[in-house]
Amino acid sequence: MTTMAFETHDHAQCISEALTSAERFCADRRLQMTPVRRRVLEILLEAHRAMGAYDILDRLRDEGLGSQPPVAYRALEFLTTHGFVHRIEGLNAFIACTHLDHGHAPAFLICRACERVVEAEVDPAAGELGRAANAAGFAIERTVREAIGLCPACASAQPA
Repeated sequence: MTTMAFETHDHAQCISEALTSAERFCADRRLQMTPVRRRVLEILLEAHRAMGAYDILDRLRDEGLGSQPPVAYRALEFLTTHGFVHRIEGLNAFIACTHLDHGHAPAFLICRACERVVEAEVDPAAGELGRAANAAGFAIERTVREAIGLCPACASAQPA
């Protein structure tokens, strides 16, 4: 068991379900889930942490799946284009999507102590941002929301 969304879950089942969902998505749309794309997604699912492209490339190189940066970047481009992976702008890193079953606007909660990243869903049309967009006649198509702080475990470990 490991922690996801700061809760305990069956991590092996989590990875298996996400990979099955991604492969089904690709099959339904006649997209190729190549061995490298699948492995990059699996690496990100294993970590439940944001990883940089070069960290991913190091793993691929160690496993004999490629040693040149385009290998990782092409796989990441495919995975982000189809919503399997999100790019976390502030960290210049990537994380596996935990909501593969539907489209959504993600928000990332990043623990500055343990570096765990949790994906939450937000409604970009609601709240301050939505009101500002409506007032300006602006149609929101994509948002990037990131919050840095302490997860429950790290916050409880901090001295009072």
